[in-house]
Amino acid sequence: MEPTIELRLFATLEKYLPETAHAYRIQEGSRVRDMVVRLGIPLEKAKLIFVNGRKADLETVLYGGERVGIFPPVGGG
Repeated sequence: MEPTIELRLFATLEKYLPETAHAYRIQEGSRVRDMVVRLGIPLEKAKLIFVNGRKADLETVLYGGERVGIFPPVGGG
């Protein structure tokens, strides 16, 4: 059985959210980068990444059971 994660994509990234986001299948030991590419999200759009509520990055390794949240770049003034 493949491990799964809980995936949340915010703001303009919501359009990439798969229907199985609550139990998104990953390959154990894969990186956040692998998942972002597989979802078709341009790497530069994955600006803020959180894994289990802690700041992470594209090289963070996933084993299954994590909660992953990804935010796009935010502008404002």
